[in-house]
Amino acid sequence: MPEAKETLEAKRHATGSVLGFPAHDSRSGALGEVHSRPYPLVEQPRLLVQLSFMTEGGSVVDHAVLSELSRGLGIAPPERNARHHAMKWGNGSLRWERHTEFSTYLWEGPLGEDGKPKERSPFGNGFSPPGTVISGIRLEILAWTPESEKLIEQFDPASLCYSLVERGTAAIVTDFRQDGDGLTRILILDRGLSPARTGALSQRLIDIETYRTLAMLGLPLALSLSGRVRRIEDRLADITREMKDTEARNSQALLVDLTELAAELEADAAASLYRFGASRAYDGIVGERLDALEEEAVPGFETWSGFLQRRVAPAMRTCRSVEERQANLSRKLTRATTLLRTWVDVEVEKQNRDLLASMNNRARLQLRLQQTVEGLSVAAVSYYVVGLIGYLAKGATLFGHAIAPELVTAASVPVVVLLMWWAVRRIRRSHTERDKALPGE
Repeated sequence: MPEAKETLEAKRHATGSVLGFPAHDSRSGALGEVHSRPYPLVEQPRLLVQLSFMTEGGSVVDHAVLSELSRGLGIAPPERNARHHAMKWGNGSLRWERHTEFSTYLWEGPLGEDGKPKERSPFGNGFSPPGTVISGIRLEILAWTPESEKLIEQFDPASLCYSLVERGTAAIVTDFRQDGDGLTRILILDRGLSPARTGALSQRLIDIETYRTLAMLGLPLALSLSGRVRRIEDRLADITREMKDTEARNSQALLVDLTELAAELEADAAASLYRFGASRAYDGIVGERLDALEEEAVPGFETWSGFLQRRVAPAMRTCRSVEERQANLSRKLTRATTLLRTWVDVEVEKQNRDLLASMNNRARLQLRLQQTVEGLSVAAVSYYVVGLIGYLAKGATLFGHAIAPELVTAASVPVVVLLMWWAVRRIRRSHTERDKALPGE
């Protein structure tokens, strides 16, 4: 009992407790995840810059970058298995998050009246990127005034998206185009938002741009695979036409072609499985963030959701179309391969049947030859036995017997032949009975 109490106490200290009972090992992580990424409290005027990097090098490179930034600020770096980290950066902050295939660095700092940051961002010459940049965003938060409203004219009118959110207390503006630094510019005009609501709104807008870009990564892959799928479809149609020609059909060659096509298709499907799945997930996140905005349209301008619905939805449909074509083509290749293998099996069975018939004919000929040899062997053995009897008859005359040797030899011929025939027949019958008894042993 003392040992059990010590073990229970150690577990309680390691994992926490509820009313004195030891908690599950993963309980703290599950509860903490809800509060791990709180929205930043943002007051205007403010500038947010987020860079998203693809982490092909793994989490080790990310941790090295964070450790270098932390040492520069004189603070402790995050743990190696951490997925998010925040640090003070001047009058602002730098937030890092690690995702499945990318990581984000969000810097938030004060914005001057001239539209330039008052402080140096962390993304200067001393910053070592952990991978290639997939998304860059510059988000400006300003008070909604007649002067700030004139900034809308700086956006491209061909793709300008301008709508009201938060029940009309804020406006969100973007053209989804990149500036000279390669950043997508977003503008929030605020006329009454709390710092918490401003932080939540800015995070949603940043998520929309980030995940919209990541979702579109599946489109180039889908376009490259579309031509290969079309080529496999055309080749499959040619093979099925050749399969219908029973006279000129080469089943073995067609089966090899089908197997090669199936292997190529499955390799492409396996290579695109993650990318298409990730694009669907990212597109779902974009839809959720757009719904959460609850946009109100501004007359004469397009909303964010309307613009992205027209531009992103066709790309996602293309990805789904290629994925469905791969799945349907895989099923068709399977059916064609099964049918062709059935025909090959039928042809093999026909060949086996012909081979067995040939073996039966050969066995029948061998049996006849054996019977002929048995007949000749009866005659040969009888000849030698009769010769021996003749020698015995000739030798008997030396003892005064009066029977002529020729008569004894002639009389023994039918008897010897019958005895030899009976002996050979008995031996063959014993062999036959033994062969019949073998399968049942």
